[in-house]
Amino acid sequence: MPDPRFFDSLGPASLYELARAGAAELADAALGERAIARAAPLDAADPEAIAFFSDAKRKNSAAMTGAGACFVRPEHRDLLPSTCAALITKHPQAAWAAAAARLHAPRRHDPSAQAIHPDAELETGVLLAPNVTIGQGARIGRGTRIAPGAVIGPGVLVGRDGVIGPNAVIGFALLGDRVSISAGAVIGEAGFGAALGPRGMVDLPQLGRVVIQDNVTIGANSCVDRGAFADTTIGENTKIDNLVHVAHNVRIGRNCVLAAYTGLSGSTVVGDGVAFGGKAGVADHLNIGSGASIGAAASVFKDVPDGETWTGFPARPLKRWLRETAWLSRMAGGRGTRG
Repeated sequence: MPDPRFFDSLGPASLYELARAGAAELADAALGERAIARAAPLDAADPEAIAFFSDAKRKNSAAMTGAGACFVRPEHRDLLPSTCAALITKHPQAAWAAAAARLHAPRRHDPSAQAIHPDAELETGVLLAPNVTIGQGARIGRGTRIAPGAVIGPGVLVGRDGVIGPNAVIGFALLGDRVSISAGAVIGEAGFGAALGPRGMVDLPQLGRVVIQDNVTIGANSCVDRGAFADTTIGENTKIDNLVHVAHNVRIGRNCVLAAYTGLSGSTVVGDGVAFGGKAGVADHLNIGSGASIGAAASVFKDVPDGETWTGFPARPLKRWLRETAWLSRMAGGRGTRG
């Protein structure tokens, strides 16, 4: 269920309505009046939720889903349990996006309210510079300092003794104590997600949050995207440099360091005590083990075990990279040839 602090519920809606919204055909017309209250992923859906299924590799998840309804391609209809109403479409993910937009709406700043919304709660000792905007339902902890031009979105929680830099934008987020967000950083905007629909590419809804634990530092102009449905999380004492991108659903452990230009693709899981050199990049859905080190400009396409140091393109263990680099240098210099 999307967090009601950040998303308004627009449901319920009947399956007839959601089928029309997603340009889909309801397989069993007798189920057209079934009420659906929310959109959810396949493996987290309940009887009041609608999901989608498009990847045959996840057929076990389809067979076990608790969803009340699911968008599927015609050839996948029989994979769903009898309790799940099938909505047939060639574009399940795009259809689900349309249904989600009917059921949920991100909460935005009230345009008729003053800059500091009267429903916001500020503890004693909060210091606000000029031109700060704080949305309805936001809560700011004691001793936090907010610099000029910063924007705190509706429902956002900022803990105590934090620092929010000039023109930083924070939305859909829960921040712990002593969190420092530097100038121009953007926390909680929609992560990158798109799907092909009948009329071209459509944006996928991002219905999750960002959760930042105590003593985290995030540098200037860095971006941390909110989750697509689950949370994007950053663990205690992690330090993030300027110009870093953390994509949706990423989970970063405690005491990690990310140097400038590092990019973590969606659903990456990073253990505790991991170090990323500048311009390191990690592909999506990978696991970076605790205590690992990723070299500068490394491009990671495989899981990295605990405690290992990887570098290069594509990234591989450091000793292997050194051997291969030395061999290549010898071959290029002609010392490795015969004759």
